[in-house]
Parts: sequence; C-alpha cells; structure tokens
Amino acid sequence: MIGSKASYALLTGASSGIGYELAKLFAKDGKDIVVIARSKDKLEELKRDLEKEYGMKVRVLVKDLADPKSPQEIFSELEKEGVDVDVLVNNAGFGVYGMFSGTDWQKEAEMIQVNVVALTQLTKLFLKKMLEKKSGKILNISSTVGLIPSSWVSVYSGTKHYVLGFSNAIANELKGTGVSVTCFCPTATKTPFWKRANAENSTGLKLGALMMDVATAARLAYRALEKGKTTAIAGLLPSLTTSISVRLVPRNLACSVASSLLQPEHR
Repeated sequence: MIGSKASYALLTGASSGIGYELAKLFAKDGKDIVVIARSKDKLEELKRDLEKEYGMKVRVLVKDLADPKSPQEIFSELEKEGVDVDVLVNNAGFGVYGMFSGTDWQKEAEMIQVNVVALTQLTKLFLKKMLEKKSGKILNISSTVGLIPSSWVSVYSGTKHYVLGFSNAIANELKGTGVSVTCFCPTATKTPFWKRANAENSTGLKLGALMMDVATAARLAYRALEKGKTTAIAGLLPSLTTSISVRLVPRNLACSVASSLLQPEHR
C-alpha cells in the first residue's frame, strides 16, 4: 500500500478517466481515499462501488477547481474533519482545442486555473503537513505534450510544460525529506478529455488503436508513484520515442510532428 493505513489519498478529477482508475487502485490496495470532482452523482456512484467491493472509506468532496476558492476550501474542510492526507494526486485537468487565435479565452483561463493554479496551491497546502511528518507522496499528471510543444492545444501544452517543470523542481528540493513528487506524462489516452476539449475531429483521435487505454495509464502512474520516480512517461514506446524526440530531434521539427497528430482531420 502507498502511504499509511491511518491516512488518506486525495484524488482530484476522480469521476472519470485516469483519476477514476487510480481511485480503484488505491482502494484495491487497502487505502482510504478522498475523491474530488464536479459531478456529485458520479462520485457517489464511485463511493458506493469501492466501499462495497473493497471495504475502504471513500469521502466525497464536490468541488470545481476552476473556482479559485476551491483549493483552500478542500484543505480547510479536511482539516476540520481531522482527515490526514499523505498521498496527493493532482489529476484534474482539461484542454481547449483549436487555433489559439480563435479559441475561447474564458475557457483557457479556467483551464489555467485548474491545470496550473489549483494544482500548485493544493501541492503547497498539503506539502507542509507531509514535511512535518517527514512522509508523503505527490503525483502530478502532466502529458507527453508537456515534453513536446503541440499546436492546436497550445495553452494546454503550456500548462503541462509547467506541471512537468514545477514537479521536477520541487522533487529536487525535497530530496532527503521523506516526501517524493512524481510527474506522470501519459501519451494520448482514451478518456473524456477529447470530448470536453472539442477535439473529436483531430487526426490523432482517429488513430484509436494507437491510444493507450485508461486502466493501463493508471497502472503505470500508480507504479511510478509507488517507486517514487521523479518523471514517468506512459508506456515503453512513447517513452522511447518522446525521449529521442526531446534529445535528438530539433525542437521545431518535434513540434511539427506532434502538431500533425493533433490537427483537424479535414484542414
């Protein structure tokens, strides 16, 4: 089991996708969890299923991380209830698809709030207690577009660059403290991300056979967190190709190749 039996793992964006699958892995492993998302119905269903199957405690917090007040509210409510969190999973995030010149700024501002600001604030809030106990683990979900800039998701790509850089920097700061930070970079994964981003007509999505299934991505993330890895890229092939692209291929060429997989199918 990751972390202490007496403490909780907190997962944002737990109502679907990688967060949903990670919640099942924690519960299966004997860990009590706090699940956070906007959808109360989906979280309550997840709670019923996990408590019935694994007998673990599941606490539900309905919060929209696009609201700047949410991170502090989450921390304060759990503090008030005496819920100790020794594993933090910052999974919540979404994308906006299209040419930057034509995308909606309000949606992008909310995306930055969720993908960057809320993630950073939650990390700061829960990290302090982990350091006091000299024990804890943090998992931040980035993306392979956090390694290679990608057109058509330019702001999303920028937020994931931030998550990777921020995670790596504080992981280095925390060496020897008993607290680890893992940044997980999944390749294109079969999640509701594409629909919410309005990217269902992108070239890459048509290559469904090449996309990673969400359960596999979650298992790889869980394993990386368990081992305390600083950075993990989902899957052997994506790991190799991304590493080669970052190290050997000119940055503008790597960006062009990545962008060609995300461009609209009929352009």
